[in-house]
Formats: sequence, structure tokens, C-alpha cells
Amino acid sequence: MKLSKEWRIGMKDMQQILPPPRNRGQLKKPTWIIVLLLLVCVFLVLSYIHPPQTSGSCYIFSASSCETFSSWLPPSFRVLSDDEIASSVVIKNILNTPPIESKNPKIAFMFLSVGSLPFEKLWGKFFQGHEGRFSIYIHASRDKPVHTSPYFVNREIRSDKVEWGTVSMVDAEKRLLANALKDPDNQHFVLLSDSCVPLRDFDYVYNYLIHTNISFIDSFTDPGPHGSGRYSQHMLPEVEKKFFRKGAQWFTMKRQHAVVVLADNLYYTKFRDYCKPGMDGSINCYADEHYLPTFFHMHDPNGIANWSVTHVDWSERKWHPKSYETKDVSEQLLKNITSITESVHVTSEERRETMIMPCMWNGMNRPCYLFARKFLPETQDSMIELFSNYTTKQ
Repeated sequence: MKLSKEWRIGMKDMQQILPPPRNRGQLKKPTWIIVLLLLVCVFLVLSYIHPPQTSGSCYIFSASSCETFSSWLPPSFRVLSDDEIASSVVIKNILNTPPIESKNPKIAFMFLSVGSLPFEKLWGKFFQGHEGRFSIYIHASRDKPVHTSPYFVNREIRSDKVEWGTVSMVDAEKRLLANALKDPDNQHFVLLSDSCVPLRDFDYVYNYLIHTNISFIDSFTDPGPHGSGRYSQHMLPEVEKKFFRKGAQWFTMKRQHAVVVLADNLYYTKFRDYCKPGMDGSINCYADEHYLPTFFHMHDPNGIANWSVTHVDWSERKWHPKSYETKDVSEQLLKNITSITESVHVTSEERRETMIMPCMWNGMNRPCYLFARKFLPETQDSMIELFSNYTTKQ
């Protein structure tokens, strides 16, 4: 008993000698993790509401492909206006309606010119022997044409003034489509300039266009100053910047798409009012380069080829493409152009990114081009001689 008491006393003494135990407070919360998560959430929300506006911003995550940060975020949802709903219903109904069956399908060749067509004789040789398989329409914006081929006589439509770089160019295109759509046999529609020449014989062109179910409308993303840099916030909410596209105006399109273009007023109005030279002070936007590429990217992206069958040489990097003179015209030139099987787009950024895609026709990689521009009038005789010889070798 004495020993037990001494032990208890010893333990008490030890407690007095030893320091008191520290009271362990609550574990500190990982506040830095919470703060980090909050910052990330704020960043995501801001990026979603205000996507990157500069081309450099979209290279944060990948230097090999420039896709805006918002492209992998969930889609935004907003209430559509009455006009948007009505437009969407009309467009979907037109696209879902089976095309008119024609026992004699034709191609409508629509020429956009200021006056006489300098290559009428060449086109005459192209059309010769194929009567009943094509229609011709001429929009002469300034002078009454003087014809050198019987195929073009009395083929002018009521025309109006066209100013380069303005929406009047789109108005002329729509005017041509409206007149060509009067003929129910016209199943494909080709827009050509007065400097365009054919690269293939008629049968090749006819089969290429009639026997496919897409429209050859050029459309690509250009994040540079001459692409998305031309976009105006005034186009909201109907046209968002992420949908804004660029492309050459020289298209070919199937009948359904031609009807859709004429039916549209909502999106046309946006480009008429907010895509023009001198927009927002210093921005030069050209409706003929952006309206149709953007419109079809939004409403039928799988129905267009995203490249044009009309070849243009921009290698000189000027405001206008290369013009071909007589000294440039040769069989080798035509062979070089007609052997191209890839479509090339170059952005307008300082580093000029090049985008290459194969020209696919009904699932097959085929030559891209049926026509070419800009050929000067002086080249007609050389082209006529070359056309007869070259096309027979194809």
C-alpha cells in the first residue's frame, strides 16, 4: 500500500515537472486550394463570357492549332428573337425539302461584269455542242454589252450599279440568282467574273457540279485583321464572332442553297448594315467576302465544300490577285492549275498561318479547279488555241 501511494505521488510530481501538454488546435484549412479554385472558376466564367479577341490568346494551350479558348467550353444558350426563329424555320424547311427533279438538269452560268465580256469567244467554244444543258445570265453594271458570241445575245438581266467592296456586290449576286431560279431546270449556279476562263471542257464541268450534293462556297477562319478583325459587335446577337468566316466570293451552289440565299433577309441585313468599308471608324469589311461564308457556316456547314472551284493566285500578296498576261499563258500554266488537289488558305496575321485541306468530291480527292481568274483580255486568242488543244488531252 505504501508503495502504491509512493507511486501515485511520483506520478503527480512528474506531472508538475513535465511541461503541460499543448492544446492542438483545429487543422488549418487548405485555404490556398480554395482560393486557387475560385480564381480558376472566375477565369473560366470570364473566358466564357468574353472569349479571347486576339490571335495570340488562343495559343496559350497549344501552339500547333489556333482554336479559341471558348471552343471547348459548353455552348451558351440564349432566347432567340422572333426574327431568328422565323428565319431558322424557313431555312430548315428549304434545306429539308427534296430538290425539284428535272428531266433535263442545267447549269446556270452567271456573269458579273461592268459591260462586255472579253472572253465571249472562248466561252462560246466551251458551250458549243451542249445546247440545252446550260443557261447564261449577265449582270452588266455599267455599260450595255456588245456580244461576239450568239450564246450571250439577249442574256442580260435588269442590272444596277455595283461598287467594289460594298454590299451592292451581294445585291448583284442575289439578282442573278433570282433570275436563274425562274428556270426550274437550273440545278446548279455558277458565279463568274468577266476575267474568268474555263479550265476544263463542258462535260467535265457539268459532271463535276451536277453529280454532287454540295455547294462550292469558300469559307475559312482567319483570326487576323482581314478576317475576324473586320467583325463588328453590332452584328450581335444574331451573328457571333466565333461564327464569322471569310472566303472568295466566286461560288457555285446547288438549287436549295440558291433559294435559301434569296429567302434570307435577317442575316443579309446584318452584313449590309455592319460589314462595309470604314465600319467603326477604321475597319474595312467587305460583305461579298464574309456574308455567304458566315451564313452557310452557321446554317449548313456540312453542305458546303469550304473551297472555291475558281482558282485565284494571291502569291504576290497584294490587295488584288495576280493578273495573267499573254506572256504568262501556256499549256504548262493550265496543267499546273488543273493538277492542284489541295485548297490553301493563308491567314492575315503577321505570322501568316497556312491551312491546307484536300479537295474532296463525293468522298474522293480530286482536282480543285474548274475555272480561273484574273486573265487580261489580251490573252483570249492564246487561251482559245490552248483550250482546244489542252482540253482534248484531259
